[in-house]
Amino acid sequence: MENPKIILASGSRDRAKSFERAQLDFEIFISDFSEDKLKSKELPPIELAKELAKGKALDVKKKMEIKGIDAIIIAADTLVEFKGHIIGKANDENHALKILKKLNNNTHNLISAIAVTRTFEDKIISDYDITIISFLNLSTDEIKLYINTGEWKGRTGAYSIRNKASLFIDKIEGSPSNVIGLPMHKLFLILKNEFNYNLLGQKI
Repeated sequence: MENPKIILASGSRDRAKSFERAQLDFEIFISDFSEDKLKSKELPPIELAKELAKGKALDVKKKMEIKGIDAIIIAADTLVEFKGHIIGKANDENHALKILKKLNNNTHNLISAIAVTRTFEDKIISDYDITIISFLNLSTDEIKLYINTGEWKGRTGAYSIRNKASLFIDKIEGSPSNVIGLPMHKLFLILKNEFNYNLLGQKI
């Protein structure tokens, strides 16, 4: 019996790179799940991230089932929580500047939730991780120089820790893979314990 396909239900380049670095055989199928309804409910950050990840996973699951594909679907959502407020992705350069000014010389929580399900099964498992990140104190001109790199585009909190933003990250407490939007250790355990699938090699 063949192993199921591994589907990453995300258009995030950082998440795809995490899979590539782990040498995983996977395919990308981007979810069409609308986040607006959930975001309007003003859920707590952790609950919101988990529900968004579940919504994306179930959306792609339905599409795979219609195609008759045996697949394990992995979806994720990442939020920045700062002083009780949720920060998502910047809409434009001015928005990115406002976000980065808030995070500048401060500490924030980066929350990444994952949801895993399999086609033709009812089970869906979700989990989350939190990484605490502290920024150095940058001048407004330095923040603008960073924004000019374009790294803020499509990234939660308007920065990419694996690239230029690494220059002004003072401290990271927690999972390094969580920072780029996918807590790989959590995913490894969910797949192994709940779906009988070991990412280190073959199906157990």
